[in-house]
Amino acid sequence: MRALSFTGSTEVGRQLIRQAADTVKCTSMELGGNAPFIVCDDVDIEAAVDGAIAAKFQTSGQDCIAANRIYVQRPLYDDFVERFAERMKALHVGNGFDESNTIGPLIHEDAVAKAQELIDDARANGARIIGRDQSEAPGPQFFMPTIAADFTAAMRVAEEEAFAPVVPITVFDTDDEVIAAANNTVYGLASYIYTHRDARIRLFLRNLEFGMVGVNTMKLTGPHVPFGGVKQSGLGREGAHIGIEEYLETKYYCFGSLPAD
Repeated sequence: MRALSFTGSTEVGRQLIRQAADTVKCTSMELGGNAPFIVCDDVDIEAAVDGAIAAKFQTSGQDCIAANRIYVQRPLYDDFVERFAERMKALHVGNGFDESNTIGPLIHEDAVAKAQELIDDARANGARIIGRDQSEAPGPQFFMPTIAADFTAAMRVAEEEAFAPVVPITVFDTDDEVIAAANNTVYGLASYIYTHRDARIRLFLRNLEFGMVGVNTMKLTGPHVPFGGVKQSGLGREGAHIGIEEYLETKYYCFGSLPAD
């Protein structure tokens, strides 16, 4: 085997890269994420809530590009949290084969336990917990969508990929402040920004340390997309013509003079 392609956790990816180093194998890694979702004060709040709901709850939150941290500029913050919470509480939780349900089960009960640990840690460190009681969950592998409002960088929800319908939301004041907060992670897969100002968009695109940036949209995937991240979110890209290059080697030919026929 001359190359290794892996999609999974950063922890396992690190181990595979170590093993591949012994034989200098080419590695393509699509690993974990900690996607920030940034809402600026110049956007339509309902459109931002729609985008955040979709970005957070795709695959019940079990998605490497799911919004993992939501940052909202102060003038919109309280209204955003209220509207998001109202929409979130209306989501149907249950069997994924029932099309009336929006939130399905987590992969196993350990994932439910981790989600609860993240919420418990946030609560213990001062976050406002908003959501339906976990006693309403339809089974042991379900976690009721829950907001950890006013989260801080000291909480586990700021650092760890939840892979669950856990929603940390906090406030920011300046663009530089939220860029620094968004980049304060070992991960760099996906990020999202909602703003209508061209100069602000260019500022975020230049400075966000993520392989993919969605501007006023959460639709980042598709066969045409060079899917992948930076930092400890992986190496290389999947999809598009760039993804094919992960499986090719450049070979150079140099000819001197050739004998005449």
